[in-house]
Amino acid sequence: MLAAGIAFLLGYFAGSIPSGVIVSALGGAADPRTIGSGNIGATNVLRSGRKGLAALTLIFDALKGTGAVLVAAHFDTGQGPVALALVAAGAAFLGHLYPIFLRFKGGKGVATFLGCLIALAWPAALAFIGIWIAVVAATRFSSAGALAASAASPMVLFALGHRGAALLYAGLAVVLWIKHRENIRRLLSGTESKVGAKS
Repeated sequence: MLAAGIAFLLGYFAGSIPSGVIVSALGGAADPRTIGSGNIGATNVLRSGRKGLAALTLIFDALKGTGAVLVAAHFDTGQGPVALALVAAGAAFLGHLYPIFLRFKGGKGVATFLGCLIALAWPAALAFIGIWIAVVAATRFSSAGALAASAASPMVLFALGHRGAALLYAGLAVVLWIKHRENIRRLLSGTESKVGAKS
């Protein structure tokens, strides 16, 4: 249980790192919390017109999940009641959504969801990316791509034989959809912003 607690803290604090805020500040761009949706993720950073900073935000938000999972997995003896990698993955995702460094007001978790998936089962991560690209190419809605890809992830993990990860990701996908409830409302009403649109 001590190891699981440490894995949780590792994942949570890694996930809490506000990549979008840091990258925007270092790049001389507006704080993403002050533009568009006020979200700290890559899609909102893109609304500042700085594609490079948005790309960096996406990469760093993913890597903090990947890194936390890989570190936890490295120290997992396989003798505990739960896999430390799964604990770290769930914690990193929650850390991004509710970061201690931003008074628990974070992002929506898509990049960190993917980053953890890369470390847990990279074929499932490739499926996520493929679905996201296909949906965004068809609709130009980043949120639609994220919703579709996240919903498919538990099924892909289960099909690959990763049942523990599939169960975790079913829960994470539900949370991700809840965090996207306003996007869902705008998608249904036809008022959702498309990829590349500035605030």
